[in-house]
Amino acid sequence: MQRRLRAAHRLKWYNICMDLIAPFDPWKNKYCTCPDKFSLSAYTGCAHNCLYCYATSYIRNFSCPRPKKDFIKRLEKEVKKIPKNSIITIANSSDPYQPLEKKYKLARKMFLLLKNYQLKINIVTKSILILRDIDVLKDLKNIVVNFTFTCMDKQLAQKLEPGRRESPLEKLKAISTLSKHIPVAARFDPLIYPLNTKNIKETVKALSNSGVRQIITSTYKTKPDNFKRMCEAFPEYTSLWKDLYMIKGERKGGYNYLAAQLREKLIGEVKEAADTVKLKFSSCREGFSGINTVSCDGSSLFITS
Repeated sequence: MQRRLRAAHRLKWYNICMDLIAPFDPWKNKYCTCPDKFSLSAYTGCAHNCLYCYATSYIRNFSCPRPKKDFIKRLEKEVKKIPKNSIITIANSSDPYQPLEKKYKLARKMFLLLKNYQLKINIVTKSILILRDIDVLKDLKNIVVNFTFTCMDKQLAQKLEPGRRESPLEKLKAISTLSKHIPVAARFDPLIYPLNTKNIKETVKALSNSGVRQIITSTYKTKPDNFKRMCEAFPEYTSLWKDLYMIKGERKGGYNYLAAQLREKLIGEVKEAADTVKLKFSSCREGFSGINTVSCDGSSLFITS
């Protein structure tokens, strides 16, 4: 009976009819531990061109980003339909602070609009361009920033994310600046064995020193297109990855995962490092929610109301 009531509640919640603002994971993937929330993006596609990106497999011309037509005008109408205190994630695949934002400033205009509503704003980005808008963001009533951080190695970072030019040190400085005004969670992901899994303790410690309050992590999961890009960029690991993902790995929800034992080991190392520096911790879509201390999207950092 309780399960039916919860399902009915979600169905009613998801039936809010909108175009820009969409329910996050309406099918409720069993590995997702996020609370009910909405998803919003000013852009379609992303210019970061991260080799490991999964969105390229289901969004057409993803690597050719473009602003959504009449975005602010349409958003003005849709945001009025959102229940108070709802969580809106901006954005789950198309970074709101990708290079297009320098020209169109749609993220800034969006936040200037959203500050007039009683909502919980969850920003996901890997760009230091977000610093431009601190003046607006710190005035939002309830906000959390999830800053994606892949590794400490400058050359590896630029190889994995060829559309980004900031160094890991510049990202850490940006997180430090943000954290003085806004709660920040670090998305230390994806964990790509063995590229960025050799210095987990050092990475988590650096993120802690920069002022983050939570570490969120997950392992790299392959789709045909991102796996091709990874193997082309790192041919020396092609055989290893084929063995780990295609032979020894697990198939879940259209993705190839590492075997559970190896995933649990890597996730456990991040958890141990987070515990050492007394940070909140969560793994994302790994099936190990039992070791999470909070939800996997930084929502525990919102001001309770």
